[in-house]
Amino acid sequence: MGTKLRKGDPWMPGFRYGALLPPLSLNLIVSEVARAVAFYQTVFEAEVHYYDIDFAAVRVGPVEVMLHADHTHDTHAWAADLAAGAKRGVGLQLRLLGIDPDALEFRARNAGATIVQAAENKGHGWRETLIRDPDGYEWAVGELIAPAKGPFTPKL
Repeated sequence: MGTKLRKGDPWMPGFRYGALLPPLSLNLIVSEVARAVAFYQTVFEAEVHYYDIDFAAVRVGPVEVMLHADHTHDTHAWAADLAAGAKRGVGLQLRLLGIDPDALEFRARNAGATIVQAAENKGHGWRETLIRDPDGYEWAVGELIAPAKGPFTPKL
């Protein structure tokens, strides 16, 4: 890990939080933790477990998301690229099923977020919207629509 700017102890030891994480969680490296927390609270209605200048633990729908400030990864191989302004998350799309895409898009527009794609019904069975967070990470958020909602009988 890298530099910590937090004064005092975190909410719990890192090993304790690590033991509480589900088998799959996200760790996003962000330029400013407070800004990212505000975005996820406002747009995604995220539950914030904890945050400080270095780190945040939030729940976005059913997903546990860690937000680490750039400076906490200043010894990582990608630190120079991030410092130089490299785009974050290029080629990665975070897909989250079970959140109303129209409501999320409305909150995102009101928050001045980047709407990559307005909510629409897609051929893969989702009504979805594509939203970018302040650091450029793209989320596809949606709900199942017919015929994906109904039972499936494969053709033999």
